[in-house]
Amino acid sequence: DQLSGVSAVIPMLVSNLGTALNRYVSDETGLSGAYDFEMKWTPDPVPGDSAAPGGDAPSLFTALTEQLGLRLESKKGPVPVLVIEKIDKPSEN
Repeated sequence: DQLSGVSAVIPMLVSNLGTALNRYVSDETGLSGAYDFEMKWTPDPVPGDSAAPGGDAPSLFTALTEQLGLRLESKKGPVPVLVIEKIDKPSEN
């Protein structure tokens, strides 16, 4: 996989990392401004998928450290949650 940005801000990177990892990712870098970057990695194998991804690129975690100089840390804490209390069918008009 590959992720690149031109004049990209850290919240964009955080959002894309969250999507790639299927987890909540929080920005604790303290970095502001816009950055140009390109990152390549080999996706983790999907359980039950016999076609393991090939490639000579590192894992996402290694690529993030080696290519962007950032590190992901696993932490426990509160995460934003959206609660839907009620759903109504739309009216006819």
